[in-house]
Amino acid sequence: MKKKLILPKFKSEAEEAEFWAKLNLMDYFEPSDFKRGVVFPQLKRSKRLISIRLPDELISKVKNKADKLDVSYQSLIRQYIQQGVAA
Repeated sequence: MKKKLILPKFKSEAEEAEFWAKLNLMDYFEPSDFKRGVVFPQLKRSKRLISIRLPDELISKVKNKADKLDVSYQSLIRQYIQQGVAA
């Protein structure tokens, strides 16, 4: 750590946003200050990453449909799965 970061009391959210926008964290931290593998046991994931194999043709069809609907293809796949489970 280069020097201690002291946070002021903010009067508003806008004041805090301005503070963080102007702050250069490189003035306060070295890369070695950060630790890998930090665990937050109380933090609950809202989504889990899974891996699933799908045919290229099916992925292309879903991506085209998602483009027409102006949504991400992953969101569209998630909707399809939810509809299938609910049926």
